[in-house]
Amino acid sequence: MQFFEYFIDAWNIFSRYWYVFLIKGAGYTLLLSLITVFFGTILGTVIAFGKMSRFKVLRAIVTAFVEIIRGTPILLQLYVGYFLVPQVVTFVEVSDFMSITIALILNSSAYVSEIIRSGIQSVDKGQTEAARSLGMSKNQTMFRIVIPQAVRTILPALGNEFVMMIKETSLASTFFIGDLMTSYTIVKGQTYKSLACLIIVGVIYFILTFPLSKLMVYIEKKLKRGEHHGQ
Repeated sequence: MQFFEYFIDAWNIFSRYWYVFLIKGAGYTLLLSLITVFFGTILGTVIAFGKMSRFKVLRAIVTAFVEIIRGTPILLQLYVGYFLVPQVVTFVEVSDFMSITIALILNSSAYVSEIIRSGIQSVDKGQTEAARSLGMSKNQTMFRIVIPQAVRTILPALGNEFVMMIKETSLASTFFIGDLMTSYTIVKGQTYKSLACLIIVGVIYFILTFPLSKLMVYIEKKLKRGEHHGQ
């Protein structure tokens, strides 16, 4: 019986604080995730090509960056970004939101770079050789032959990265930047109903991520069917 009372409390709290949860919390979470994945993809693309470069020094630098990011906890990276970014970026006033966003972008770029690199390398090398034998330059082969095929592998993985980032931004609540878990902390402090607030936040996270996950599965299947038809 008490179990249902938690849901009743959750509904009553949500009906009163829906603006804090939906507009502020979910809105900031989606905004933060979109910014992170967008710029993380741009930076990740640069890193991916750097990792495939013939220059050993460049390869070593970007490989070290990727391994450090992937080998350390994201919460540690957020703390480093929170304290380090304002000291490095001194020509403008850096907000907490900007510091955490930069840290998340760097984190995402490391994972996205591996997605892009593996997607490019998954394309049959025979097609590259065939394109070069027809007189295409290395750049023409990459952008006309390899990348269009690699996109079929890369896009679903990038969608999954976005879904993961929605959940990982919950760690940003440590710095009270307005995300969904920050909303939980605010409302919990006003209502003293921890479990009811957690139910609300859990439902909102599920509503945000579950449809997107299913959409990515659908897109991946469509792309694979298109690939088979193309063959």
